Amino acid sequence: MKLLFASDSFKGSLSSEKTIELLTAAAREVFGDVECSGVPVADGGEGTTDAVITAENGEKIYVDVSGPLMERARAYYGRFDGDRAIIEMAAASGLPMVPVDRRNPLYTTSYGTGELILDALNRGFPDISIAIGGSATNDGGMGCARALGVRFLDACGNDLEGKGEDLEKVCSIDISGLDPRVKSTKITVMCDVTNPLCGENGATYTFGAQKGATPEIQSRLEAGMQNYRDVIIRQFGVNPDVMEGSGAAGGLGCALMVFLGGEMKSGIETVLDLIGFDRRLEGVDLVVTGEGQTDWQSCYGKVMQGVGKRAKAKGIPAVGLSGSLGKDAARIFDYGIDSLMTTVDAPMSLEEALRRAQELYYLGAVRMFRLIRTGMEIRQE
Repeated sequence: MKLLFASDSFKGSLSSEKTIELLTAAAREVFGDVECSGVPVADGGEGTTDAVITAENGEKIYVDVSGPLMERARAYYGRFDGDRAIIEMAAASGLPMVPVDRRNPLYTTSYGTGELILDALNRGFPDISIAIGGSATNDGGMGCARALGVRFLDACGNDLEGKGEDLEKVCSIDISGLDPRVKSTKITVMCDVTNPLCGENGATYTFGAQKGATPEIQSRLEAGMQNYRDVIIRQFGVNPDVMEGSGAAGGLGCALMVFLGGEMKSGIETVLDLIGFDRRLEGVDLVVTGEGQTDWQSCYGKVMQGVGKRAKAKGIPAVGLSGSLGKDAARIFDYGIDSLMTTVDAPMSLEEALRRAQELYYLGAVRMFRLIRTGMEIRQE
């Protein structure tokens, strides 16, 4: 029997790599000398670069960049397949980089993400994938574009810094200085949200609060984003509000598509393609996946959905081992996941579950594999 392990990380407790290690040990305890393989997986958000680097034997490239508050920061992106780059915008412009008491998207910028892209261009990468989850910004991607040579000008022709507060001041956009190498570079934008730039479901009202925007700040940012949108329509003849995903990462999705010609793709599907997941399924009898909590959201571009669909397409059963099950978790059964089990084995606080995450995961894996072994014995009879 051949097993393939492809679980998301359990945020704050277990990495994707650690789940592979624990599943392998548990499988061998139950089945003996069983063939096990594993691949780190992420959905295009946190951990994507690490997952691709590990799966494809890539390397990290470190760069000094500007953080969300224009503080100096050390970030990295990945090289794999020789000439391909994978970038996480959260590495340079992520919400965890901003202290809680300083979170205000009026003053944050995606400039550092542009610096990562610029470094990749300088190194001659012809193929760049950019994961845009986890941002601290709501700047419409102006900061990122500025780092690549785009100028955003106010009514007096002055250059704007590219922060959220500058959205309302934009009167014109000058792309004559955009790095010309962008045109010959394949840019893939990894994203699983379809939010437009503006409106009730746009960047500001959907994601602004979690970045520190009060209702008053959201109103100001939304008015600014509408101004920014109108300038783009006037100058470039495209309406970001009809471009799916333009509101992702505080509008970074818009900038990457409009100014850099990026192609928006599903994060989990892109990751699975980058790591050659279909190839890894060859000869596999069972796939084990999982995540910290499985609920209705797991059916929308998350790891379990993506892994389950790929396994189902190959006729391979897949099971999930998750930290907990939330509302409508059973909906994941529609996406190739045949069964769900949890690691938690008794009533306990979240703090205890996190503290004992490794122990609980291993014991849960053993229970799961024992149940699978029992099913195999019943079938043989």
